[in-house]
Amino acid sequence: MAAVVSSLAASISSFLVPPFPSSSSSLFFTKFRSAPFLRFSFAVAPLCYRSGGGVGGGGAGKLMAHSLARATLGLTQPANVDVPKISFAAKDVGAVEWKGDILAVGVTEKDMAKDESTKFENSLLKKLDAHLGGLLSEASSEEDFTGKAGQSIVLRLPGLGSKRVSLIGLGQSASTTLAFLNFGEAIAATAKSAQASDVAIVLASSESIANESKLNTASAIASGTVLGIYEDNRYKSESKKSVLKSVDILGLGTGHEIEKKLKYAEDVSSAVIFGKELVNSPANVLTPAVLAEEASKIASTYSDVISATILNAEQCKELKMGSYLGVAAASANPPHFIHLCYKPPSGPVKTKLALVGKGLTFDSGGYNIKTGPGCSIELMKFDMGGSAAVLGAAKAIGQIKPAGVEVHFIVAACENMISGTGMRPGDIVTASNGKTIEVNNTDAEGRLTLADALVYACNQGVEKIVDLATLTGACVVALGPSIAGVFTPSDALAKEVLTAAEVSGEKLWRMPLEESYWESMKSGVADMVNTGGRQGGAITAALFLKQFVDEKVQWMHIDLAGPVWNEKKRTATGFGISTLVEWVLQNSS
Repeated sequence: MAAVVSSLAASISSFLVPPFPSSSSSLFFTKFRSAPFLRFSFAVAPLCYRSGGGVGGGGAGKLMAHSLARATLGLTQPANVDVPKISFAAKDVGAVEWKGDILAVGVTEKDMAKDESTKFENSLLKKLDAHLGGLLSEASSEEDFTGKAGQSIVLRLPGLGSKRVSLIGLGQSASTTLAFLNFGEAIAATAKSAQASDVAIVLASSESIANESKLNTASAIASGTVLGIYEDNRYKSESKKSVLKSVDILGLGTGHEIEKKLKYAEDVSSAVIFGKELVNSPANVLTPAVLAEEASKIASTYSDVISATILNAEQCKELKMGSYLGVAAASANPPHFIHLCYKPPSGPVKTKLALVGKGLTFDSGGYNIKTGPGCSIELMKFDMGGSAAVLGAAKAIGQIKPAGVEVHFIVAACENMISGTGMRPGDIVTASNGKTIEVNNTDAEGRLTLADALVYACNQGVEKIVDLATLTGACVVALGPSIAGVFTPSDALAKEVLTAAEVSGEKLWRMPLEESYWESMKSGVADMVNTGGRQGGAITAALFLKQFVDEKVQWMHIDLAGPVWNEKKRTATGFGISTLVEWVLQNSS
């Protein structure tokens, strides 16, 4: 009996305990039992349950090919929730004559000015008020509506073609993309509350907007409306469906150019929603394998312009990605290295770009486990927010198909867990460029995965790299929850990306790359440690990444640990996608 038990124990051990490395192998190239080289080809679908055969074969109710250990964890399957489809049109119709559920009027505080007889001075408001017998002016005074940002009133009054009229405050002035995105979200909230199926949008002072700005204004309003209407209800047992079907934009022009811009807004908004869904998905659903499948579905959907390469652990070992594999070593879910490549459908390629996203589908902290108040371990599903931005951008680029630019989308996807095979504090790992790293904190793991991803990106022959990562709490302390930190030695690249962010309505702030801080990152036994002291933590993290970028390549690091998540709404934001798409388009011919 003892011999049987001993034999059984040995058999079990052969599965549970990794073999010791031979003298010729590296201690930190962990041996994973993973599938051979993976290339996927799936029908397009958001990250959700599909009836019938399921994604990738198998029986009904199967989501995606999780590793066996996680296939049924929690028995959670995302519901098949359709993303709202809204038809946008730019029309040359008077606000008084338009017929539908709600006429939404964007007003500034200046627009709400009244004369001695308490009548509006603004021409559009004066015209509307005349058709309503002065009730609009009267109601706005009674409701103390002054046009401040965040204020809104909805009135059901006879006299117009629309059933209701809503005044929505824009603040002292409205000229930025962010202001019009917020206006669109306010319109969505009004439409939801009133259960409106069709809405018209007009600005009280649309004539004050320069002609060259009208296209971006219309696009921002449309994007804000779509993102405001959307709710991620895939993991709720019950959900309400949006009834908003059509939105007419009045007073900002008509014709091919504005219709094209509205289509662009639709494409980017769809990509932002995709990114939100990735970040919102819990780690027992979105494993590294599933993230790789989602990436591959993008390539399958836009196969005329995007190809996919998914590397397993053994192939990453062949590329000497010891830094990345060290992080992945503890998890039962094997790592998947994702590389999508966009090439334009025709014409020469003049610029090669790379977008690199941190892809930790869950971060426990490893042996330096996240503990105590404020550690946010329960939110560490969002530690792949950088990869969501990169893959969301890939989806939009596949739809838009810009000319003259080649784009590589790169994610080193894995989990940072705890087990007997895991990386320990004090271990030394070797990155694919040969540099050695003493791991003094296993919770500074994102930069270890990015190190090998950046080396890989440089090897693709690109001229510019932007990496995005939920990298440091220090950046959140410095810039708060709504602003991402930007680090780059290139003034030209900083100007490009900050301009793209301004056009997109996302907040970035350039931070210093203080080289003298590198002293705190030096190791006595390796080329570097993976984290310095508490002071300047976001800067030293960026300096660490810089060690893995070719000097000939323009590089930028974006730390989006703050704006990736909306704490008030307890949901993902899709931050970074709009800026990345705009930046790629700026680099296209």
